[in-house]
Amino acid sequence: MNFRIYILALATVAVGLVELIVGGVLPTIAEEFSISIGTAGQLITIFALIYAIAGPILLVATSKVERKKLYLISLFVFFLGNMMTFFSPNFTFMMIARVITAMSTALVVVLSLTIAVKIVQPTQQAKALGFVYMGISSSLVLGVPVGILIADLFGWRVLFLGIALLSIGSMLLIYLYLEEIPGEKMVPLTQQIRTLRSGKLMGAHLATLLMLAGHFTLYAYFTPFLETNLQLSSTWISGIYFAFGIAAVSGGAFGGALSDKIGPRKSILIVLSAFAISMAVLPFTTFSLIVFIPVMMIWGALSWALSPAQQSYLIEIDPETAAIQQSFNNSALQIGISLGSGIGGLVFMQTGNIASMAFWGSGIVVVALLFAIYSISRN
Repeated sequence: MNFRIYILALATVAVGLVELIVGGVLPTIAEEFSISIGTAGQLITIFALIYAIAGPILLVATSKVERKKLYLISLFVFFLGNMMTFFSPNFTFMMIARVITAMSTALVVVLSLTIAVKIVQPTQQAKALGFVYMGISSSLVLGVPVGILIADLFGWRVLFLGIALLSIGSMLLIYLYLEEIPGEKMVPLTQQIRTLRSGKLMGAHLATLLMLAGHFTLYAYFTPFLETNLQLSSTWISGIYFAFGIAAVSGGAFGGALSDKIGPRKSILIVLSAFAISMAVLPFTTFSLIVFIPVMMIWGALSWALSPAQQSYLIEIDPETAAIQQSFNNSALQIGISLGSGIGGLVFMQTGNIASMAFWGSGIVVVALLFAIYSISRN
């Protein structure tokens, strides 16, 4: 594998950390700024919303800019956004900083994906995307427990100072080792949005959106699920999250390797089917940690195994708009995270049964599978 893929993956770790790391320190932020936890939670909501909207727009607006230069500029803006967060005197200022970091994160991630497929052989594209997604997944799933630990020792602001320093390291590596890649003529955004009229493309994006929605229906409430169904202490819960994180990180690489081996279409169907089954089975394994942990790790690995195959599939079916389709797919991922969290909350309020979230999530993933089948079957 081209060593520059690992540099791109490291950069996505740096920018990916900033999204959900806030979740572990919301009470502290709320207390410092004298706001409710619900209001502080808007720091996550606004990030996901801006990320989803900004990615495709910025990709088109900067299409003619040389890619390495654009990557470095995006990382520098990301650095500034995190420094603004570190020095935030009030909540409004911090919200503005979150908007800046969300926009720059969206561009860095989609640049990492589009550059990755350009610097490897076609037969290694899915594997390269898998490593980049391994960076994204590791930052998302490990950010919260690591953030809680660091914030307890040094305060929540240090988290963003550390992320800013990581982005400087990424800038240095990109500057030293990534060659210049010319910009390209991009199809106008309005025309690219019209490509979503294609049932084949829309089905693929909806499959991504609904899989993440199904996943976060349970994962957003995983801590109370563990407390209620397994009566675990906080130490055990931290260990479970760590095991889940290891599985999720490896899942991205596994998904890429599987896609290169058997093709993206078969991989998509296998991953979605196995994911729905593992999620539905999970509540029935809580009678024993020995049974629960392996099933949970399979669920965790599969949660990020779809993305490399899905990105390869989009490149394969529409090469002309592949870059923007990758950005649309990342937007679908973000919308899915927000939608799943909301659905999980509604299910809990209506049923009061946290285990039922797994069944609802599995059902949503089955719908994602149907959209994938619809997409693959279209000419």
